[in-house]
Amino acid sequence: MNTLIDTYGRTHDYLRISLIERCNLRCTYCMPEEGIPLRDRAEFMTEEELIYIAKKFVEFGVKKIRLTGGEPLIKKNFASILDHLSQLPVSLHMTTNGVLLDKYFNDLEKAGLNHLNISLDTLQEDRFGTITRRKNFARVYENIQEAIARGFKVKVNAVLIKDFNDDEILNFIELTKNNNLGIRFIEFMPFQGNKWDTTKKVSEEEVILKAANHFGHKNIIKSPFENNATARVFQVANYEGDFGIISTVTNPFCDTCNRLRLTADGKMKNCLFSNKETDLLTTLRNGGDITSLILENVKAKKKGLGGLSDLSKSLSENRPMTTIGG
Repeated sequence: MNTLIDTYGRTHDYLRISLIERCNLRCTYCMPEEGIPLRDRAEFMTEEELIYIAKKFVEFGVKKIRLTGGEPLIKKNFASILDHLSQLPVSLHMTTNGVLLDKYFNDLEKAGLNHLNISLDTLQEDRFGTITRRKNFARVYENIQEAIARGFKVKVNAVLIKDFNDDEILNFIELTKNNNLGIRFIEFMPFQGNKWDTTKKVSEEEVILKAANHFGHKNIIKSPFENNATARVFQVANYEGDFGIISTVTNPFCDTCNRLRLTADGKMKNCLFSNKETDLLTTLRNGGDITSLILENVKAKKKGLGGLSDLSKSLSENRPMTTIGG
């Protein structure tokens, strides 16, 4: 079996596939306020093309596939795509905003997709409306509870923004007391149209200090660091779940990165922050072999952060997050 190893010795066995650019929410850190231009359906992968490309990556040793968007559950043929991917020898995961989960629990269970990352940046309904520009808080929260009850391995992703929702850190951690749940605090990252600046970041140190001051320093237990992990994970003593911090900006995990991305329009990205993309879809449609393109893309991967010395360049030179895939 071929493997996807870059020039820094990192093996890539994890593929994130964006099914669709569109979303049923308008989160401020992800979607530009004016939205994104709607493009012709022909510019995006068909179901058959997506499955073909996914199989190519599996042939290269990919063992884990995460479905993202936009919002993957608004993809009209989501259940069919899921069924086909479930037949590959991979672990299936999904990142979703949770709004439509109640419609797809049975499909997910049938496909064996039992790892869900659900985005929820606040536990306050009014704030939810502010950040998402929509009113779906109750449904999302209920779907999270249902997912836990059904035995899904659930992580709640909360993007922390200074002076907006960082006062809810302890409330999120408290959710792990009686729930087999992971909370993942994500550092606010720069993307086109999301009005990022350094003053809005909340560091790992701030999260840990707040937790330790509240729960007691000796009660904050650090979990062993897993290979290729993005989060540094902690647990409050005697709590059922855990919480972690993903500090992509201030404490990146590039040295052990094993991730590749396939956008909904068939472009391959070897780093979230890189503006360099490889067009697999056009080559495929022209009858070409995408194998060499995949290998070249991996070999071109930079040591860290897409080769950017100044992450603020990602604001102007990279796509909006919703068109890359969460």
